[in-house]
Amino acid sequence: MSSVSETKEKKEWIEWVKAIVIALLLAFFLRSFVFATSIVEGDSMDPALEDGEKVIFNKFVYIISEPERGDIVIINRPHKNYVKRVVALPGETVEMKNHTLYINGVEHDQSFLNDSARMLTGNFGPIEVPEESYYVMGDNRAISKDSRNGLGFIGREEIIGRSEFIIYPFNEWELTR
Repeated sequence: MSSVSETKEKKEWIEWVKAIVIALLLAFFLRSFVFATSIVEGDSMDPALEDGEKVIFNKFVYIISEPERGDIVIINRPHKNYVKRVVALPGETVEMKNHTLYINGVEHDQSFLNDSARMLTGNFGPIEVPEESYYVMGDNRAISKDSRNGLGFIGREEIIGRSEFIIYPFNEWELTR
């Protein structure tokens, strides 16, 4: 009898080990190829994202599609990742005139900005975005290092994911799109 219960117990342990190994492999796959986390550093995306917030970003989405205007993206640059909003797409002409954003000469709504951020965005352009590049800006335009002043055009290969969800602090859980 004890041999039967030992065999049953051994099989149960093997099943547990298999389940744990599968769970670890699945977690590794998801972390490596689908989702990752990033910590927002600074106030350049305020109020959408605040300093110290931890976000989950989707790495897979841009394997099957392209970034769209309005997406909050993670940009991989040497020594640092940046979180910015896509403002203009490849081949478009972007211009800011009298606190209004124009894409290809057409006024573009920036409902994600509050009035003070809109008023603090200085005039620029028109600027044509090269093919395979994007024009990005932070939502806190007065202090953001972005395509206007330091980051320049963002190559498609530098965009590693789209911000999807704030996970920390816990009381601020929300979608970032």
